[in-house]
Amino acid sequence: MTTDVERFEFTGGDGQTLSARLHLPAVDPIACAVFAHCFTCSKDSRAARYISSALAEKGIATLRFDFTGLGESEGDFDGTTFSHNVNDIVAAANALREAYQAPALLIGHSLGGSAGQIPEAVGVATIGAPFEPKHVARLFDASLEEIEANGQADVDLGGRQFTIRKSFLEDLQKHCNAEQIGSMKKALVVFHSPQDNVVGIDNARMIYKAARHPKSFISLDGADHLLGRPSDSRYVADVLAAWASRYLPEQPAEEVPEDTPEGEVVVEGKTSGFLQRIQARHLTFAADEPLDKGGTDVAPNPYELLLAGLGACTSMTLKMYAGRKEWPLEAVRVTLRHDRVHAKDCEDCDKDDGMIDVIDKKLELEGDLSEEQRERLLNIAQRCPVHRTLLNEIKIRSELA
Repeated sequence: MTTDVERFEFTGGDGQTLSARLHLPAVDPIACAVFAHCFTCSKDSRAARYISSALAEKGIATLRFDFTGLGESEGDFDGTTFSHNVNDIVAAANALREAYQAPALLIGHSLGGSAGQIPEAVGVATIGAPFEPKHVARLFDASLEEIEANGQADVDLGGRQFTIRKSFLEDLQKHCNAEQIGSMKKALVVFHSPQDNVVGIDNARMIYKAARHPKSFISLDGADHLLGRPSDSRYVADVLAAWASRYLPEQPAEEVPEDTPEGEVVVEGKTSGFLQRIQARHLTFAADEPLDKGGTDVAPNPYELLLAGLGACTSMTLKMYAGRKEWPLEAVRVTLRHDRVHAKDCEDCDKDDGMIDVIDKKLELEGDLSEEQRERLLNIAQRCPVHRTLLNEIKIRSELA
């Protein structure tokens, strides 16, 4: 399933404009989710991006946003408390409710305080979340005396300076506790890595113990705290989507489109962006444009697909030819680049004025091949069907269906 990413803004709990990204499935979403990033992180963290994108591929529209004063959002982080974060999550849920539908899932850290204020939410997922306020406070150990004495202190967190006020630590006590977790009345799944050296695995045990059923625990063995590997975030999304399906309304079976005939391709796209859904036989994939061209950068652009077709055809042709000759060709790598140049700058072109399209094709051949064999394969590379099609006269007929 292809996905789309929209820029999204909404008014936070304190009136500031908060910046967000909304990952949308290519079809109508089966549910919505809000992803709340970790303490002092941003909506653009790897985990936020990967999980939101993977959930959208599963049909769950997912909103990731920057809390007040962080990332691209307005406001002053120094003046916020944990209650502000809770209010921002509730504001995000309200914005989703107005634009699409209320979130059925909340994903992130320490969400107990906000879950109870979103009646439509049926499930909560915590990822590497702390159980006790003292764990968060431990990040400021060296500055606790200064915070107590002066009411605030500048603290280095991940290489960035933040002003932490005493009111933040006091407010934290109200939200991170067993009573908040036990009163959520939502299904809970706890994701945590035994190797998490930022928030120890014992926090997961205490969260699980404090929660009431239905509750689940998923071990993220080998993952780091921020889920830096794409595979870890995708695993969380896959398991989370399967877990959430237990609590989401049952969906009608998706109608499987009929296979297109070989040699026929169907391309469909909405007018809201450049993302295209492509079907070839029983296969489905996508095309898009980069962000600086107005796209969402989730798939190759049309020229990249054209180059991919030529490169794939070249590689297949070389492998077939070498196989028939029983030559020791072990692997083929084809690197292609498209450009438009002035004809007068092209020494080996027939045309001498205007612009022409140039495709550069670089071959890397692995195997114990002689120089004569390599030269012959270079010559064969220019005879692949797609290469010959591009050099032949092409007529393209367009009509309305």
